[in-house]
Amino acid sequence: MRQFLVTAALLGALAPAAAELLRISPEQRSALGIETAPLAVSGDLHSTRFPAQVAVPTAQLQVVTAPQAGVVEVLLVAEGEEIRQGQPLVRIQSPRLLELQGEYLETGARFRLAESNYRRDRQLSEDGIIAERRLLESRATYQELSASQARLRHLLRLSGMDDAALRDLESQRNLSSSLTVRAPFDGVVLEQMVSAGRGVELADPLYRIAHLTPLWLEIHVPLAQLGDLAVGQTVRVPELDLSGQIISVGRMVHGADQGVLVRAEVSTGTERLRPGQFVQAQVAAAGSSNSFRVPTAAVLRSGGQSYLFVAREEGFVPVRVTVTSQHPGYQVIQADLEPGIAIAVSGTVALKAAWLAEGE
Repeated sequence: MRQFLVTAALLGALAPAAAELLRISPEQRSALGIETAPLAVSGDLHSTRFPAQVAVPTAQLQVVTAPQAGVVEVLLVAEGEEIRQGQPLVRIQSPRLLELQGEYLETGARFRLAESNYRRDRQLSEDGIIAERRLLESRATYQELSASQARLRHLLRLSGMDDAALRDLESQRNLSSSLTVRAPFDGVVLEQMVSAGRGVELADPLYRIAHLTPLWLEIHVPLAQLGDLAVGQTVRVPELDLSGQIISVGRMVHGADQGVLVRAEVSTGTERLRPGQFVQAQVAAAGSSNSFRVPTAAVLRSGGQSYLFVAREEGFVPVRVTVTSQHPGYQVIQADLEPGIAIAVSGTVALKAAWLAEGE
């Protein structure tokens, strides 16, 4: 109580000589516990830490599905394994594949006969031996079977048979119900979505796979702290010593946390990240030439704005600043000030009281 009365008496004796200058004598500074320190340029030009989740870019993520209905015979890879393009992933016993192969061989035989008939009738028509109607009929049969053969060949390719397997089927005429599903690209198995012995239908999911370079950081930034974040700014994950660049700033505010989704891309060191992992990310300040590190007690709030008290020969002048990040014991601010000038680092509550009293 006594200290409060002494402070109030001293504040009452302050007589500002100008609109912004608070005149304070050396004796008053000592009595109010006001100390100053030089304004130091910040070596930390990053924001506070925001929660972020590691995600796979959509173009690098794929769900491998069953190309035909059947029963899963054996799974050849498991969750977490690295895979190469063309590597077998799963074998399926598919009666439907057997049917398609039989139809393909039958249609192929009929097509070859129709092709031979069409060539013969075309030659006979040119010699004037047969009527044009017969030529048109043989050509229609040839074209119909040609389309059917192309359709069945395409279905067999979708079922996992490559050109070599198709040639082998045509030459050896050995039917097989065993279907091998292969990896579409180099990557990692993120999730196994089926088990051996299970029946699957056409397009049922088997594996979720992804290529893990680069990766995304999906950062949730409160709207009030979004500031001037823009595409191209640097993002850092301090715990993992990783950095990336912002590639998009969301336009929608999420209702749950009033945050905006900021997406950054990390291209180097992605082996230290895992899809779905939660990390803490820092975003580089937009401008660094006037960024300073000050003790937390040096920054005061008034009317929704932040201020420092800059020391002058006869007192102190309040200067508005922008707080870019907050840390234990200090804050990083931006202001149009010269490095090294003296600022109040203690006793600032008394200075604020005097400043507000002057404005009344």
